[in-house]
Amino acid sequence: MTAGGNWDHEVDVLVVGSGNGGMTAALCANDMGAGDVLVIEKGEKYGGGSSISGGGLWIPCNRYALEAGAEDSIDDAMRYLEATVPEDLVSREMLRTYLENGPRMIDFMHERTRMRYLNLPQYPDYYTTLPGARSGNRSLEPEPMMKSELGDEAVNLLDTHHMMWMFGRFAITQGEAHDFTAQLPGWWKRAAMLILRSVIDLPWMLKWGRSRRIACGCAGVARLRWSMLDRAMPLWLRTSLVDLVTDADGRVIGAQLEREGRPMRVLARKGVILAAGGFEHNQQMREQYLPKPTDARWSGGAKTNTGDAIRIGQKLGAELRLMDGAWFCSTNTVPGEPAPRMSIMEKSYPGSCVVNPAGKRFTNESQNYMNYQKQLYAVHSDENPCVPSYHIFDARFRRTYIVGPLYTSQMRPDWAVPRRLFEEGYVHKADTIAELARKAGIDPAGLEETIRRMNEFARTGKDLDFGRGDSDYDRYYGDPRVTPNPCLGPIDEPPYYAMKIDPGDFGTHGGLATNPSAQVVREDGSAIEGLYAIGNCSAAVLPTYPGPGSTLGPAMTFGYLAARHITGTA
Repeated sequence: MTAGGNWDHEVDVLVVGSGNGGMTAALCANDMGAGDVLVIEKGEKYGGGSSISGGGLWIPCNRYALEAGAEDSIDDAMRYLEATVPEDLVSREMLRTYLENGPRMIDFMHERTRMRYLNLPQYPDYYTTLPGARSGNRSLEPEPMMKSELGDEAVNLLDTHHMMWMFGRFAITQGEAHDFTAQLPGWWKRAAMLILRSVIDLPWMLKWGRSRRIACGCAGVARLRWSMLDRAMPLWLRTSLVDLVTDADGRVIGAQLEREGRPMRVLARKGVILAAGGFEHNQQMREQYLPKPTDARWSGGAKTNTGDAIRIGQKLGAELRLMDGAWFCSTNTVPGEPAPRMSIMEKSYPGSCVVNPAGKRFTNESQNYMNYQKQLYAVHSDENPCVPSYHIFDARFRRTYIVGPLYTSQMRPDWAVPRRLFEEGYVHKADTIAELARKAGIDPAGLEETIRRMNEFARTGKDLDFGRGDSDYDRYYGDPRVTPNPCLGPIDEPPYYAMKIDPGDFGTHGGLATNPSAQVVREDGSAIEGLYAIGNCSAAVLPTYPGPGSTLGPAMTFGYLAARHITGTA
């Protein structure tokens, strides 16, 4: 849309999207002297995919890791990325730009805002056998905070995914989730203290139904919004991007919006930053670009992410890249729950395996979730269907580990599990492997042979088929109490269970191509002046997901770089 007519509102910088990337860009632009900065959000609440996520950042050599004594270097991280990310996917210039500026972004935000993170010393890179990898100290998670610090804005914060609230009430960090789900030593004391503090805070619990303490993604978002409130920076909810406005030279100078159902035109004197998420909840775009089968109902991404910014940027001639990719992660679509659960930890614990309808395993269940699902797509076909797949476990596993909505058999015995979970085919139960297979629609002979083989692997400690438990990442979600392999245990105590798993995601990662300043570029490499893109509406910088937080780390870093370019800050 070319310029013409009057403007309803004027700002220096317009940011479309209120996740980590968008609010980081807004705060950086403000503190670098941009002038008036406006953030708009399509949804009823702010935070988007960032808020419902685990909230982690993968940023090697960040200040928190260095303060903890981590031994690392940008050169080692670059060697790791060169081994992890094919050059035809992402240029080495973009990777180097990210690695050098991620720590600078962290420093800038730490020194000027309420943004605070915790170092994760034991959370490994996702491909620990590759050169330059580390077994920890490259990932961060948000420091928990009290939701009441947001004042009246607390009600507008989108909560972290419901699976990251213990018993649906008490916020837990990624580290706590790791220990609680496996019931590792000392877990119950930590859990009891969280519950006790919230029970003492009874008036808050009665009003909100959840703990005052928040963690994970919504804590990261809350700290950014808190920082915006310190600066009286506006954030408009229920405001959608309809189109971009350009001048006669093709420079983006503003946007056509719809706010509270009413159209309006906003002038952006210095630039527009798109931070509006991917297209995971646009089924037509999924069918057009992603591997099959694909279904928006399997996605744990934000419901507002329908590819708006990508389609609008494409109209201006922007190049699209990596559209066939997503942040793949198998999911459990639990009847009666508001969104699918990420299937990450449970399928990695010893005493279980995942099979296809033929009763056969198809990959290493303990490897990182991104590669796990890419391997599923690589072997899935009409002749060898791997969708749906089934998580198989026994009574010992059910008793020992928290398994999604089932919890453990002590916390929620089978008689207390909602009947619809069995009746609607989400989970099946039987006294024999063959009977379980028949109930779930799995080939009985295939499943019996797989379980026999898994029990032998558990005895020897070596998965001869897929190498489960061989890497540091595999063992991170293993059980150190189990030997000789913390990822392999027998499946031999009835009753047996089969839980359905879908090939889901927590967002897509293809979108508008950008340069090292986060400017949107055309196919010939020329920049569309005045237009920037970060986060999942831009083509991913780390599309192979080399470590925990490979989505939000780049979103925030390139938000910082966009602000530097807009303001001319060195």
